[in-house]
Amino acid sequence: MGYRSELESRLAKKTTKAIVDYQMIDDGDRVMVGLSGGKDSWALLQILDVLRQRAPIRFWLVAVNVDSGYKEYKHELLASTCRARGWEYRVEHTTIGEVMDDLLDANATPCSLCARLRRGVLYRIASEVGANKIALGHHADDFIETLLLNLFFAGALKAMPAKLVSDDGDHVVVRPLVYVGEDEARAYTKECELPIIGCCCPACGDLGLQRQRTKRFLMELEREHPGVKQSMLKALGNVAPRHLLDTRLNPPADLRARLKPDAEVGLNPDATYDDGRGLRL
Repeated sequence: MGYRSELESRLAKKTTKAIVDYQMIDDGDRVMVGLSGGKDSWALLQILDVLRQRAPIRFWLVAVNVDSGYKEYKHELLASTCRARGWEYRVEHTTIGEVMDDLLDANATPCSLCARLRRGVLYRIASEVGANKIALGHHADDFIETLLLNLFFAGALKAMPAKLVSDDGDHVVVRPLVYVGEDEARAYTKECELPIIGCCCPACGDLGLQRQRTKRFLMELEREHPGVKQSMLKALGNVAPRHLLDTRLNPPADLRARLKPDAEVGLNPDATYDDGRGLRL
């Protein structure tokens, strides 16, 4: 069975590479796909279904949508689309939208809080539907944007993992679209004629949010320097811990232990020396 288009073939190869690189899916897995109705989650569900039919291993998919409770949300369109394509699905209705204002900290963004609340619901449902893996639709741009957001606004050098075991050890979260660009996910969803359903949150699409501003910055940077986003994604897998300032990665005590006392090597304590790598001792 061939792929329906060059775009589908490209996404399948990138998704397969991510699954293999990070050992995301194993034989016999039941994978729960977090389906928001946005372009990324639709693209993920579709490409995983394509791979499921071609893979040398057997695994099963179940799509789960966490409805935040906004009246305008078209959860029936989501359900009817899944039914029409033969995808197992479940819609979980919640009141997340109603409690957001009460729980939101002064400096927090609604998107980050909403994501945490929805993640908690997904963890619970995973156990109920017998899923041992939870697949989320974060793509390459999400990884890069998260890196910059933490760097610019949180004082932390981190992004998100392609594969994560929950704190309690009961759930495994995977992000198979880590090598797929946002533009590719958007084009694939359109090509597959999947309906993009907005979350209906009042803050959705607010260009004043830090993530949206970071997204615009990256778009401008990529236009000026094509390939810069790919370089940043590669950097997330090419970390040099000893060249960072975190003493947990490069403890001063360990550095001192590597240097013998002056008396043992005959060094003049009042002089400076080059260690051969350009470092002054």
